[in-house]
Amino acid sequence: MSERVVPEGRRQRSRPTKQGAVLSERLIVETALRLVEQHGAGALSVRRLGAALGADPTALYRYFRNTDALLLALADELIGRAQEGWTATGAWREDLRSMGLRIHASYLTQPQAALLAAHRTTGRPHETRAVETILGILRDGGFPDALAVRIYHSFVDQALAFAAQDAAASARPPLAAADAEVWHAVYGRLPADTHPNIAATYPLLAADMRDSGYPFALELTLMAAAALHPDAGR
Repeated sequence: MSERVVPEGRRQRSRPTKQGAVLSERLIVETALRLVEQHGAGALSVRRLGAALGADPTALYRYFRNTDALLLALADELIGRAQEGWTATGAWREDLRSMGLRIHASYLTQPQAALLAAHRTTGRPHETRAVETILGILRDGGFPDALAVRIYHSFVDQALAFAAQDAAASARPPLAAADAEVWHAVYGRLPADTHPNIAATYPLLAADMRDSGYPFALELTLMAAAALHPDAGR
């Protein structure tokens, strides 16, 4: 795509596409997510997206100035889905836990998109609302601003990093299966005289590595945040 985006007020088309739908930013984003999940990163092109929408590819310039802008919209959509239906309880620890699990889960519903966009900063409405919400949880929970920002940074990066890692396994099942087999084929056969710690913990290790480490990592982060809370020593 090129740098020819049309101002927001003049984007909407009233004429339906060949598929009978009226083109909109939301329709483009939803279609792009579907194509990426079906065909991978290569599907994020003007030609393929236009064909799927039944629209002239140049019509997409009315909504997104280039494919990177569209990619940021995909990332922002996943962040928005994580916040759908979420309500605060007023307990900072519970609210952070539920928000983190929602963000992680939302990206895993679209693993191919997660691989492309989990590391991006969108600056779009859903993301800015999430940043405001998480900082609000921390500040309302009694954390001073400097500490709230540090915890926010670690909390979000942790959720997105695990989302990207777990999405990679989900998006490429054969590779994930091959990696899982290594725990049995290699680690399960290491002798106790050379690798005593692996040999002693192998059954637990192999079982634990089947699942995502994110839920427990999140709990560790919440425990650390609680220990740093101004009221922790009282």
